[in-house]
Amino acid sequence: MGSAESENKSKPIVACTLARDVEDFALLIEEMESELGESWGDLDFDDAAEFFTQPEAAELEFIALALDDADRARMTDVCDLIQIAKDSDIRVILVTKALSPAVLHQLLRAGADDFLPYPLPEGALREAIERMRAPEPAPAAPAVADPAAGEGLLERSAPRNGSVFVSHGLAGGTGASTFAANLAWELCNIAKNEAPRVCIIDLDLQFGAISTYLDLPRRDGIFEMWADTEAVDFEAFRQALLTFEDKLHVLTAPSDILPLDMIGPEDVTTIINRAKAQFDYVVVDMPSTVVQWTETVLDLADVYFALIELDMRSAQNTLRMVRALKSEDLPYDKLRYVLNRAPGFTDLSGRSRIKRMAESLDIDLEVQLPDGGKAVTQACDHGLPLAMTAGKNALRKEIQKLAKSIHEVAVAANVAA
Repeated sequence: MGSAESENKSKPIVACTLARDVEDFALLIEEMESELGESWGDLDFDDAAEFFTQPEAAELEFIALALDDADRARMTDVCDLIQIAKDSDIRVILVTKALSPAVLHQLLRAGADDFLPYPLPEGALREAIERMRAPEPAPAAPAVADPAAGEGLLERSAPRNGSVFVSHGLAGGTGASTFAANLAWELCNIAKNEAPRVCIIDLDLQFGAISTYLDLPRRDGIFEMWADTEAVDFEAFRQALLTFEDKLHVLTAPSDILPLDMIGPEDVTTIINRAKAQFDYVVVDMPSTVVQWTETVLDLADVYFALIELDMRSAQNTLRMVRALKSEDLPYDKLRYVLNRAPGFTDLSGRSRIKRMAESLDIDLEVQLPDGGKAVTQACDHGLPLAMTAGKNALRKEIQKLAKSIHEVAVAANVAA
């Protein structure tokens, strides 16, 4: 088994790396040594299948299967190795670099237990090992609806009257869905004690990406729910939700492309009100298109985040949006403009452009998000929030600050009430 065979016999091998060339994953080697000392070894693909069935593998708890794009051609063999490991009661932790979501999903379906992106986030391997070694939780008792709180609440508690925060990109590619997914996740984790309940609703019925960014399936039942919202009580709404990491509740977009006019203002009002009654915060991801129920969402929103970039198309679309809202006497003051991929503070030319844009549009660009770089694309492709893949990323820190501000305002309002 390579170096695993030469380990000190007094210390059983409890884990192995499995890679085409483990030297390409230097950070993984460091983490394995840090967490396991000398109780680990390394395998290559040719020796792994035979070793898993040998007596020497009896103490093996898990393998760290390290893959990159160069391994894509041998995914069938890799999936077979995962199955052999599972048959031998060996856990599999994927460590992947530059793999497409489709390949990643294939590996997870083959039986892999956990997934870590490479480069490894700080402490990620330790947390994966702790999750793997944790005892299986006892089956949860069925949730009991509180008659005083309304039928079918997710837990026995007082009914909520959640705040609604909307994310709407005023131009294509402004990062509205990425912003919505990460804001929702930060709100979930904003408080260690009495963490708020958060739901995110993807209202882009055609090309909604929230399910992709959180690695969740799109349920066929979403179409049936939107087709008959009058029949959606609290229990039906709960059944339509998926959960991410047992914290964030998600109403995904439908599995098929639907016309945006399939639903009307009454449908949207019903669903958002169901969410408000069961959650502290409701984040809504809107399509970039303005439709007949955009006004409905605007009326229901506490804050309507309008995402733009520092370019002419965003400036022109902002003028159109404000003009349309004013002409219909709608609450355009709810719009809070978010400048994504904003220049840094040291970019004096860029800061000057921001000032001129705000003055010419007569708006305040009070939320300015830095460019998160390639880490943002990687996080989205892996179906994970930035907090889980690049916690120190500048964009993640700004969204975290915004979530903290939102929560502090909400807590202060509750105390005042």
